Amino acid sequence: MPATPALPDALPASLGAHRVRSRARPADSVRSVSDGLVAWEPVRSLWFTAMAAGAVVGGALTFSWGAFALFVVSTAAVLLLGHSLGMHRKLIHDSFECPKWLEYLLVYCGVQVGLAGPLALVRTHDLRDYAQRLPHCHDYLAHRRGFLRDAWWQLHCELRLRAPPKIEIESRIADDRVYRFLQRTWMWQHLPWALGFYALGGWGWVFWGVCARVTAGVFGHWLVGYFAHNHGGMHHEVRGAAVQGRNVRFASLLTMGECWHNNHHAFPGSARLGLYPGEWDPGWWLLRALERVGLVRGLRLPEDLPPREELQCLDAAPPTRAEHTRAPAQTWVSQ
Repeated sequence: MPATPALPDALPASLGAHRVRSRARPADSVRSVSDGLVAWEPVRSLWFTAMAAGAVVGGALTFSWGAFALFVVSTAAVLLLGHSLGMHRKLIHDSFECPKWLEYLLVYCGVQVGLAGPLALVRTHDLRDYAQRLPHCHDYLAHRRGFLRDAWWQLHCELRLRAPPKIEIESRIADDRVYRFLQRTWMWQHLPWALGFYALGGWGWVFWGVCARVTAGVFGHWLVGYFAHNHGGMHHEVRGAAVQGRNVRFASLLTMGECWHNNHHAFPGSARLGLYPGEWDPGWWLLRALERVGLVRGLRLPEDLPPREELQCLDAAPPTRAEHTRAPAQTWVSQ
């Protein structure tokens, strides 16, 4: 299929309500996310390097099946509860409603992944999301360079844009005292767990329960992100966008459903990411379970989102009309 030409004369209407504010002219908006340098970021780099060293060296020296089981359970818990539900589907996209105490708990679990604090994660996500919807953006934001270069950039560096766009985080997040506290102390939030694990299982539990967990979360986040923007199937195309999301089918359980990135690019505000038959989505399964016991409500789905005229369906038919998967109310153009 030939590439759809970009739309240089206008920005997508869907960016009108984005946290990243568009500049007056499309050319200026593109330049704001294209013109910059990638530089080594010492705090980020040393954090990941220290955790990786603890996981590889310390984990090898202190291996036990109990410590390994702690790693598996704790990693799965923070990825499902924290990264997928707390940080991504709730804090960033607000795709469901829940009591505030539950929101805080989920976001706290997200901090335990080890990527960043909640405010920084919202800014990082939204800048990348905004940039990828424009006709062009920096290679750092697009994961466009080779595998090793992208690994170095994403794990050890930061992009310093010369004229970055303004990011306006709404008051419910930016002025929340809990989120501001977690942002200031997100690295220190791992210390109580390290002390507790040491008391219960010694250094082996610290290396596997903290260092290996953080390493897997940070490295896995980059790895899936790289493949989700370069390799995999597509149900939809966002016309005029610099980057298309890809569905990384083999990673559905490992990522708690976050691997259905092409679906997410098409319907970013949907609480369900696995929209088609066979697309396993553990995050959605848990949301439905929480809905049944009354802890979650207002689950947003593709048909609840505003139409996007730049969205094109590449399949012959939309997803099967299963429960909570009604036909999305979008402008779809079939091939």
